[in-house]
Amino acid sequence: MSNRDEPTTVRTAQYVIALDVGGTGMKAALVGSDHTLLYETRRPTERERGPEAVIQGILDFAAELRAFGVQRYGAEPLAAGVAVPGVIDEEHGIAVYSSNLGWSDVPMRRLLRERLGEDRPAGLPPLPVALGHDVRAGGLAEGRIGAGEGVDRYLFVPLGTGIAGAIGIGKTVEPGAHGSAGEIGHIVVRPDGPPCECGQRGCLERLASASAVGLAWAEACGDPQATSADAAKAVESGDPRAREVWRNAVDALATGLVTGLTLLDPRTLIIGGGLAEAGDTLFVPLREAVREKVTFQPLPAIVPAALGDAAGCLGAGLLAWDLLSAEVASR
Repeated sequence: MSNRDEPTTVRTAQYVIALDVGGTGMKAALVGSDHTLLYETRRPTERERGPEAVIQGILDFAAELRAFGVQRYGAEPLAAGVAVPGVIDEEHGIAVYSSNLGWSDVPMRRLLRERLGEDRPAGLPPLPVALGHDVRAGGLAEGRIGAGEGVDRYLFVPLGTGIAGAIGIGKTVEPGAHGSAGEIGHIVVRPDGPPCECGQRGCLERLASASAVGLAWAEACGDPQATSADAAKAVESGDPRAREVWRNAVDALATGLVTGLTLLDPRTLIIGGGLAEAGDTLFVPLREAVREKVTFQPLPAIVPAALGDAAGCLGAGLLAWDLLSAEVASR
């Protein structure tokens, strides 16, 4: 079990389990009541093994985290929060659909409750489990304790394996009527563009996600192993092929973001994910491209995410702590 067990002065039995499931990797943590990451670990999602194997991997990962927490702190976790991609029915705890992971109608909350309850001491109630969307969980964390702290309206857009958005309103993130609010990655920005797994052509995530940029640069440079990080380095070195790939991606991204800000009127756009790690190589041309495309719309601040790849775990932890607070309030 690879891990990053960070030193911390916090030693408490008050903790929750947090899992952030992405298309490429899974990150997990034990999160304290003050949002401290007491312990972090990660492993590949291995989606190539199929949806059933991914689900089993999530359950195994959660069980290992519980066992580690009990061993270290001598106490059971108070709750668990898991954030997964795709369309989520948060009320009923169902992972409705994910094109990246190939699953549909997975009763994730029930499965986690059952797995985490297998070795739970007799007499304890079932462990509370919160299920959320991976990007909305990351947006929740960025809004409360990250780049959006104190901002009343924001749109969080991570550029990773895919693209989605989290619509932040105060201290909450809007899920939508059917759990699919913020799916900005499936806005069509190039109607004659490449096909998307959702069934459309020219979706934003097929042109401007980190994986899309990596594929475009791999084709342009002839190296099938090339990534978006390699593309950014080539842009910085002045490679004209890389600059063309980058320009196309930034233009598509700006088009999608302008659609988002036209609909939502956010005060701040928070950009995260792997592509945002390029720093000014991304943000300088992106801010200019958005500025050129807006007409009547107020121009929001466009800022990098503050929490890095810990945002999803922190958000899953917040979901778990929020669930506990709600249960206490309802008693």
